[in-house]
Amino acid sequence: MTPKGQPALLLIDIQKGMDDIAYWGGHRNNPEAEKNAARLLQFWREHALPVFHVRHNSTNPESRLAKGKPGNEIKDIVRPLESETVIEKSVNSAFIGTELQPRLDKLSIKKLVITGLTTNHCVSTTTRMAGNLGYETYLVSDATATFDRLGMDGKKYSAEIMHATELASLEGEFARVLTTEQLLQLLK
Repeated sequence: MTPKGQPALLLIDIQKGMDDIAYWGGHRNNPEAEKNAARLLQFWREHALPVFHVRHNSTNPESRLAKGKPGNEIKDIVRPLESETVIEKSVNSAFIGTELQPRLDKLSIKKLVITGLTTNHCVSTTTRMAGNLGYETYLVSDATATFDRLGMDGKKYSAEIMHATELASLEGEFARVLTTEQLLQLLK
């Protein structure tokens, strides 16, 4: 039984299909993101805090994250325990079309810690919605990552730039952005 009112950890789209770096843009920043998410997951488990894994089921049958494909599976490093909730989504927000908010409300959860892939897509969208819904939201900068992106003019934007600008956009407006170490110190 999960204690009510505790901070919840959201692990967003940490799925095997994200390992196909060429498919997603050719370069990825923050190669330690999954290890840092796993550190946080270990802390949450040791302290019996609520954990929510979020899995993206792409509606594009060619996507690495399409349901039924091997890439849809959550990575072993953060594999959910049977007792942990897995929220399945098909859009960028973990709140839209899912049971996430009712489950959080049932547990009186008001604080969310967000990790996952990718910073400028599902992590950002979920973080923005969490802030707008009134949750005290923490985004863990080194437990998130993204890929290079092409702009509408064909210009390539590096994963590092995409990550940094997204974190800057979220900081103070939708969430408090911290590193794994900063968050663990805050929790202790």
